[in-house]
Amino acid sequence: MKYLNAKDLLPTQLVEQLQRYVQGGYLYVPVKQEQHKRWGELSGYRAELKIRNAEIIREYRSGVPVLEIASKYGLSEYAVKKIIYQK
Repeated sequence: MKYLNAKDLLPTQLVEQLQRYVQGGYLYVPVKQEQHKRWGELSGYRAELKIRNAEIIREYRSGVPVLEIASKYGLSEYAVKKIIYQK
């Protein structure tokens, strides 16, 4: 998240009004619900995990042991089993 200086972005009157509530602190302005993105959607990490998890499932179904898959992907056996049995 990038921090912005309110003086550089907002009208002076609005900055003065905000200063009545917050001075020298951080104020989080939430995204409107209709514009909200799920975790990992902006960075693309969610899609990467989907591809990785599909590969883990494919390897398991082709006979690769859970311990070997866990070692290859740097995951615990428990995490691999969660991925395999999630569907």
